[in-house]
This record gives sequence, C-alpha cells and structure tokens, in this order.
Amino acid sequence: MDGRTREHPPQVKGDEHQVSLDELLERLNSSEAGLKQEEAIQRLAEHGANVLEDTGKESLLHKYLKQFWNFFSILLTVGSLLAFIAEWLAPGQGNMYIGIALLVVVVLNSTFTFIQEYQAEKIMASFRQLIPPKARVLRNGEIAEILASGIVVGDVILIEEGDKVPADGRLIEVNSLKVDNSPITGEAEPQLRSLECTHPNILECRNMVFSGTLVQTGNGKAIILGTGANTQIGRLALLTKRTSSVETPLRKELNRFIRIISSIAIFLGISFFLVGFFVQDTFLLNLIFAIGIIVANVPEGLLPTVTLALSLASRRMAKRNALIKQLESVETLGSTTVICTDKTGTLTQNKMAVNSVFTGEGYLHIKEKQKPSDPLIRAAGLCNNSRITAESPGYKGDPTEGSLLVYVNQFTDEEELKHAYPRLQEYPFDSKKERMQVICSTPEETMESYLKGAPEVVMNMCSRLLTVDGTLPLDEKSAEMIMDEHIAMAEAGERVLALAFREVEDVQECEDGFVFLGLVGAVDPPRPEAKEAIHRCHMAGIKVVMITGDHPITARSIARKVGLCDDDEKLEIIIGSELAELSTQELAGRLKAPNIVFARTSPVQKLKIVQAFKAAGEIVTMTGDGVNDAPAMKNADMGVAMGSGTDVAREAADMVLLDDNFATIVNAVEEGRTVFDNIKKFIAYILTSNVPEILPFIAFVLLALPLPMNVQLILAIDLGTDILPALALAVERGEGDIMHRPPRSKDEKLLTRQVLFTSYGIKGPIEAAAGFFCYFAVLRDGGWNLGQALPFTDPLYMQAITAFFAAVIICQIANVFTSRTRRQSVLTKGFFGNKMILLGIASELTILGFIVFNPLVNAVFNTAPISLKYILLAIPFGIALLLIDELIKLGVRKNLKIGN
Repeated sequence: MDGRTREHPPQVKGDEHQVSLDELLERLNSSEAGLKQEEAIQRLAEHGANVLEDTGKESLLHKYLKQFWNFFSILLTVGSLLAFIAEWLAPGQGNMYIGIALLVVVVLNSTFTFIQEYQAEKIMASFRQLIPPKARVLRNGEIAEILASGIVVGDVILIEEGDKVPADGRLIEVNSLKVDNSPITGEAEPQLRSLECTHPNILECRNMVFSGTLVQTGNGKAIILGTGANTQIGRLALLTKRTSSVETPLRKELNRFIRIISSIAIFLGISFFLVGFFVQDTFLLNLIFAIGIIVANVPEGLLPTVTLALSLASRRMAKRNALIKQLESVETLGSTTVICTDKTGTLTQNKMAVNSVFTGEGYLHIKEKQKPSDPLIRAAGLCNNSRITAESPGYKGDPTEGSLLVYVNQFTDEEELKHAYPRLQEYPFDSKKERMQVICSTPEETMESYLKGAPEVVMNMCSRLLTVDGTLPLDEKSAEMIMDEHIAMAEAGERVLALAFREVEDVQECEDGFVFLGLVGAVDPPRPEAKEAIHRCHMAGIKVVMITGDHPITARSIARKVGLCDDDEKLEIIIGSELAELSTQELAGRLKAPNIVFARTSPVQKLKIVQAFKAAGEIVTMTGDGVNDAPAMKNADMGVAMGSGTDVAREAADMVLLDDNFATIVNAVEEGRTVFDNIKKFIAYILTSNVPEILPFIAFVLLALPLPMNVQLILAIDLGTDILPALALAVERGEGDIMHRPPRSKDEKLLTRQVLFTSYGIKGPIEAAAGFFCYFAVLRDGGWNLGQALPFTDPLYMQAITAFFAAVIICQIANVFTSRTRRQSVLTKGFFGNKMILLGIASELTILGFIVFNPLVNAVFNTAPISLKYILLAIPFGIALLLIDELIKLGVRKNLKIGN
C-alpha cells in the first residue's frame, strides 16, 4: 500500500502506540516513505501549523500595570497625594497643578517604560525568528529539511542526537536512540527507545517520541501522530518556550539603586519637613517642601533609559551576528573574565577537509585523487552520519564526518554506497569510548562492521593491517610506525581519525579483531580574525581557554596558530583523562596558568571545567554546540551556542552566534562593557541635577529664602530637558580604552562612591552655585534685600527662579558632554561623534526658551522673561565643570598607569 495518496483523511484514535505498524500506516494514510508534498500541503491547510499558542503569556494590560509597581512610581504617587492634600488645605496656591503633574509623570514614565520593554520583547521575538526550529522529513520519498511548523500528521521525521522532537510520533526505526522526556514526564534520566509497545500508557511506552523532548543519543525515524495543540505537551498546556524570570546581576543592581535613591528621598523629605516645621512652624509650606525633596531625588527616566540602552546594544549585536535571548544578559558579557571556547568552527573556519591519508601502502596523493582501498572508502562513507549537500561546505552534519564523506564521494556515490550496504545497527560515537561503530549488510549477504575513532583507541581494537600484499598481522613495529605517523599529522595541526573494519556474524558491538585500514587527517584553517580577537581578549584581561577533543599535539599546533600562546613552554595542556583524575584543589591550581588548553576532552567534562573556574571566582562564558554541552552552558554565567549547533544547545544558551565566530563573542563582550559604562554615565548625569534641585528647598527651610526653584521646574528638568541627553548617553559608543581595561568586578555597583562623589560632591555643587549666583543676581538688580518677604506671584521672584532654572540647564549641557566618558578625555570623542547629544542639547535649549519667553508656559511654571545676560552668567560655571571633570579624569588615567 502506498499511503501517500489521499484515500481517506488521517485518523488518530489514541491507541496508535499499541496497533501494528501496518494498521497505523493505513489509519494515517501514509507509508514508511512519508507523504507526497502535495498531500502534506493539503493537510497543513486543513489542520493548521504545528505550533503551540503561548497560553501562559502575560496580557499586555498586566504588563502595563506592573510598571506602576516600583519605588519611583509609588513615591511620585505619594507626592501627588500630598500635593492634593495641600490644595485641599489651602486652595488656589497651585498645588493641584503639581498633583496633576506628578500623576501625569507617573503615567508617562510607566507608559514609556512599558513601550521600551514591549519593543525589546518584539526585538527578542524577531531574533528568535532568525533561527526557527527545523526538522528533517521524508517527502516524495526523499529527505527534506523544512520548518518544524510545517510538519503534518502522517509525515515521517528523522531525528538524531541534539534534536528537539518537533511533534508526537511513533518510532519506525531506532539506532541506540535515547530521549530526554523530562519536559513531559519530569524524569531527568534519558530513556532508551524501542520499536515494541512496552506499556499500555502512551507516555510510558518506549515506541513513542513526544513534541518538546530532546534526543540525547542515537537516531531514528518516526511517523507523526499529533501536531500543535494535539500533542501531549499541547494537551498538558505546557509552553514550548520556558522563560524564567531569573534576576540578572544588572536587574539586582538597578533594584538596589532604586532602593537607595528612594530611601534617600524619603529620609530627606521627612527630615526636612520636620526641621522646617519646627523652624518655621508652617505645615503647608513644609508639606510642599517635602513633595519637592521627593520629586527632586527620583530619576524618573532611569528604567526606560536602561531598557533602551540594552535594546540598542542587542540590536547592534544582532547586526554583528550575536543574538541575545534575554536583554540583561548583554551586561553579563561585560564582566566576563574567562571564555571557554570550542576549537572547531569557532576559532577555525569550519571548513574541514581531508589533507592526508596514511594507509598500509604509505601516504596517498590527495591532490592527484589517488584512490584508497575499497574497505577504507566503505568505512569512511558508511560509518558516518553526515550527508552530501549542494550548499557550502558541501555537507550537512559533523565537520569531521562531513570532510570524510566529501573525500570518499570523489570515488563513489554516497547514496549508491549506502543503498548497497544498508545499515543494520549503529553504535554512536561515545566521548568516553572515543569511537563509532556501524554494522552493515553487504551485496554478498554477509555483514561487516566499520569502525572510526581516535587512533590510539582503534589501534587497540585491531589485530591485522590491510596492505598492498593483503591482510597481514599488525605487529608491534607496524603499530609504532602508524602511531609515529599519527603524531606527525597531529603536529601539522590535523585532526586524525583511524578507520578499520571486520566481518561479523551478528549485529553485536565488537571490541577486537578489526583490520586497520588507515589514518585520515583533516584540517580546519584558523579564522583570520581569531588571532586579533584573542589578542583583544588578552588586552582586556580576559583569559581564553580552548577546549577540544583533538590530540594534545594537534591542540598545541592550533593554539599557536590562533595566537593563544606563542611560547609552548607557557602553555598548560590538560588532557581529558588527566582532568578526570584531578582533585578539585589540584585542578584549581592548574587553572591559574595564564594560557590553558584542554585536549582529548569530552563534552561532559566541560561542566567540571566551568564549575572549577566559577569556584575560583571567575565569571565564565562557555561556548557549545552539542547536546552534551548544555549542562556546562547552563551552569556558566553566560552560555553561548553556535547557530549551526543542536536545538538542545541553542535552548540552553543565553546567546546564539549566527556565524559561529569567536570574534563575535569578543564584540559582544565589548558591547556588554559599553552598556554598563553607559548606564553609569546616565546615572552620574541625572544625579548631578539632584543637587541644584534639592538645595533650593534646604535654603528655603533653613535660611528662609524665597524658594529658588519650584516643583514644576524640577519636573521640567527631570522629564523635559534631561530626557533626550540621557537617552543620547545610552547610545554612546564605547571609550577607546574599554577593551584595554581589566574585567569589572562582579561586586562592582552601579552606584559607587566615585559616582556619588563626582555627582553630589563636585558637579552638583557647581551647578547649584551657578543657580544661586544667577538667582541672587536677579534679586539684587531688582532691589531685594535678605530677609525681605517675596510672594510667589511677585514678578521679581518669578524672574529669579527662571534664572536659577536657566543656570542649571546651561550647566547640564556641559555635564552631558563630560558624561560621555568615564576615564578618557571628552575631547577624544569628537564634537559630532554622537549626533543624539547635539539633538539633546537642542531640545534643552528649546525647552528653556519656551519656559523663559513663552507667556502660556510662564503661567504653568510660574516663570517670567529675563535678560539674556543672566543666562550668560552661568557659562563660566559650565566651563569650570568641564575643566574640573577633565582634571579628575586625567588623575584617574595617571593612577591606572601607575597601578599597571
């Protein structure tokens, strides 16, 4: 029966794991050769795509309302309520407008933050679409790679190690297949699959595979029974995307910053309210004063600006082929102290090609396409899970296996070879055994076992050697000669595999009696940019550790070529077998070496390496592409998966490299450092204006001065003039020395003594001095004397607070320039280096112009037009702020040079 033609619609009754395979194929109107393309398209149109709706997703309304539940919003809401109380106690004093303004601020701030986070989520979603899950299916009897969403009931899928099962299916072929069913059953131990029905419960039956589960080892084929919502995971209403709200270091730091600033605001507000009440015994005025103190201390634009900085950084990284799965992971990269990286495809070009073949006849001429023996061709082509493709690099699958297949495909057709010698059993590559073995039937109706693996492993399983004179005993002299050639090939930087075969009577795995066929050496040229990228890491104080399954000699050669270490004597090489024997203390001692390479290392040993580095206090970034890399990547501070890697690896990672390039990781580290720097710059910038916002209220209470700046003008600074310049700092490029600094300590805070000292101790007082100078200049010229009462409605008072406000804005323009760098001179940035800064300054001057000269705006802010000379009085203070900041940065740079 050919079930690929439409005789009846597919029928799923729930007992598909128990019926015979023939009956199942009849029900599904399919066959072991899969569906015809036309039938699959028709079924897709009728039954829908193989996707799950994200039922656990937060509603937009809930996300929006969450933005109102933070310290800043609560403080401003309290301030608004206090203003309404003040209006109720003394109507007509303008407090109602302050209350309304504060509520508007809360709504605008929450809305802006929500919009930024929503856009960030959309960006992340678009990134995920760049690496959609794919699946291999049989269509029209041939293997085709399609989007997993296009799978339909009746399709036959092919699954192998590292795949995420795309839909529910019953197995029709297995080769040592183990599947991790924990997403469905919660059982952590991978379960061996079989073709027989082993349990009446479909979830316990071993002839089934389920959507969302992960293939740990082996491979197989399955016919699809359910897709989308009709899968087990769909019925259980579980999500295929399991995001967790783990608090990142940056989020913890932001929350700490918010708590500190909010505590300062509350403390100052209450303290000076009480002081003012006892000094002036005026409840209402001091209530307004408390509101002003709270408003002045709250940096309303912080959260949306941070989100914007992270979003822009993630966009820049995406353009450089690095996809971040969680925004705040960007910053984690910036504190990385150790990068543990794979060799193949990351430091090298992933263009593995056979470079030399040594057999019992000697070396073959590769360029002249000298044909090897037929058994070697069969061993290389059949003991192989890659496949020939038309796309570069010419194969799909493991690079080493692919290079073998491309090599033997010169002498035979891959498909014809596999058809003539069908595989009966596979014993997949095991990182502990370091070998792979397959058993195939022959045209002569016998069976042969083909072996591929590490030369030292394969040699121990061989007793004979294939030569031009036939099969000869493998004596000690011949074995030594072969191993010497192995070492010579490894020293040339080749990855060396040995091939062997033997006749067998059954499909059981063999441990000895093989005929040695030859050594195959494949080379993967280093990426041209790898050497420079590693140099940048060393300059940035980051230790680069190479982890490879290659022979130590090959690993040493590659390490030298990529610039990991030029002096072999300074290179610490730790072999996998040695690593297994090292105690925690011994390993910790070895990890102190400046240059480290792990050779002959299995993927499962990566976890031990990560844990050892973390125990030593390092911030670890770990790369990986295979299913066994997932535990190490999850355990690392930052997991980085290759875009060409397995579904399992990509799911475990925090970042995916679309180009599998080590240089991309280094670029991402630079972006991470820049983000943290920019957030600090932004904080220093906004905290500076707090001082000239707070001091007027203190002067009002303690010195009985007419209030030099009202709440409306504070809001004009925090939510008007400061916003665009602050956003401009979020997009500032990294300083020239950002990759010449050591990694920042994981204990380094956003709010440091240096930031507080610079903002509150130097820049802020300069701005306040400018404000008071201009304020008193207006009062003096207007004939005001100290101690004289001055109503809020007096034109002179309105001009004086306008001058104070204008002076703060002029100084903030100087401040935004100084904030562009933390260590380097601002002159290194160039005046037009960040055009958003110029746009921000233009916005500041525009707002200042409206508040000073526009009559309608004057009425809202209680300001009045003033002569330009009073605004110009603030310019020397702005210049002083620039010069003093430059001197401080010069001192910082000199201290760093002395320290180095």
